[in-house]
Amino acid sequence: MINQKLLEILRCPVCVQETEGLLSLYKETWLICKACGRKYPIVQDIPVMLIEHGDKWAGIKEEELPIPPPAMK
Repeated sequence: MINQKLLEILRCPVCVQETEGLLSLYKETWLICKACGRKYPIVQDIPVMLIEHGDKWAGIKEEELPIPPPAMK
């Protein structure tokens, strides 16, 4: 499980430059940007906040996200 204090400070690396870049936690395994819809996986309790991963999942509906997220390569 991801630390609550960490969740409070994490922001979308794209949107934080122009907005708050707030993220919401989805099923304890994804962080979803409220502004742009990018989705960042949480793998082994570590948020993967790389823009390329957020972009990869941006067009996928929340209910179609794999739970748990696939392992990083």
